[in-house]
Amino acid sequence: MSYDLFTRQPNEIPPESSTNKQSENADDLNDQHASSHTEEPAPALTEEEDPLEWARQAYARLKAQQEEDKQNKILIEDQKTSSADEESIEPRSDQQLAADVDNAGPLLLDQDSQQIDEGPQEIESSLPEVSVPSKSQLLSAQESVEPTLGEFDETFTWSAEVLAAQGQKAGDISLEEIDWLGRLRRGLEKTRQGFVTGLLENLGDDPLTPEVLDDLETLLLRADAGVKATDQVLDALRQRLNEEVVDPAEGLRFLKQQLCDLLEAPIQASGVDLLAPEKGCLNVWLLVGVNGVGKTTTLGKLASLAVRSGYSALIAAADTFRAAAVQQVQVWGERSGVSVVANPTANADPAAVVFDAIGAARSKAVDLVLVDTAGRLQTKHNLMEELQKVRRIIDRLAPEAKVESLLVLDASQGQNGLRQAMAFAEAAGLTGVVITKLDGTSRGGVALAVASEASLPIRFIGAGEGIRDLRPFNSFEFVEALLASR
Repeated sequence: MSYDLFTRQPNEIPPESSTNKQSENADDLNDQHASSHTEEPAPALTEEEDPLEWARQAYARLKAQQEEDKQNKILIEDQKTSSADEESIEPRSDQQLAADVDNAGPLLLDQDSQQIDEGPQEIESSLPEVSVPSKSQLLSAQESVEPTLGEFDETFTWSAEVLAAQGQKAGDISLEEIDWLGRLRRGLEKTRQGFVTGLLENLGDDPLTPEVLDDLETLLLRADAGVKATDQVLDALRQRLNEEVVDPAEGLRFLKQQLCDLLEAPIQASGVDLLAPEKGCLNVWLLVGVNGVGKTTTLGKLASLAVRSGYSALIAAADTFRAAAVQQVQVWGERSGVSVVANPTANADPAAVVFDAIGAARSKAVDLVLVDTAGRLQTKHNLMEELQKVRRIIDRLAPEAKVESLLVLDASQGQNGLRQAMAFAEAAGLTGVVITKLDGTSRGGVALAVASEASLPIRFIGAGEGIRDLRPFNSFEFVEALLASR
């Protein structure tokens, strides 16, 4: 059973690539283990329970599940090998074996004499040719490995507590979620070092004071949260401070709630809580933005995310201006296992590429088409008009398609990225934002600025360079990772 990384739920339909024989073997193995291993639903974390003990239970369940999956795979492989051996071995009579021995003797003598006469050069030429995998193939093989359960450490306990706080049960936690939260926490390390360290030093053990809020204002602005977001958060804190005495723990909890509400506002206003391809219809996602923000890399990661979640996908290489852009997209297509529609001709019409991709997607009933576009400045009106032309092609060929226009922002650009978002929102009809490169900057607060000032919902975030380092945005998890104290 595959796992939908968009909805974070197991897929009900198993992958089509599984053969009937494998399914039967898996069913048999499940029946064998049913008597010895019965999964009972685990309760969610309650206020009376110890979070550390709850995390231990979740870890034990994941470890047992991983061991069981490992044994099932070994047994299935053994059954495959045994079946193949039985099919390849045919019983032979005693007379046939005796005749084979008599015929083989002279033949082997003749072959040995021939090899001695021909010399060592002929022997060397008979050696098999060895093909060395390329660097991209090695990286693809390395990154395609499923996540494994690590040690029971601070990262695991923090990840389990974050999932428990969202109502997850210990038995429902998946390795995919634990793996991603660990990546997100590491990715926000640079922002957290500058923000949380100063915040905890200012909070101390005494109740909040106006001076502490002034210092918090400086920290938020330094993290590129933006003036509007900073004022909104500080006004709420000052109002709460005027009503009652606020201790440091309550002040931190209230701050987290304010940040979550700020990030959630544009998501709630869009009417779509979670962006995911819709089954049964064509979904087209355009990725736009300036040069160098990571559009093509983000497209490749989204393609991998879709395939691993059980969706069929297609890539349209509509960036026909940048040198080697088509080749880069094709590499990402190979790594993700997704077909690429491209025109290798220099300066080809991007709209024509999208035209061909839409036709191919409709004929093959593809769930998701990802369109890579050329990098453009928000001030270049001709390029913006070209983007609108691509959109008109999509609307004409597939009026029923669910179209999303996602702006890819480099978090390290800070307020400049915010200005890009606001300009693109007017010219390109944006429906969401993908924030990348959070792991390489201390300006992770730009997410708050995008949500408050550009009023755009954040749909995905990238917290690393690996193919698994991009996931749907979750405001609660983002804030917890941003303000993690350990």
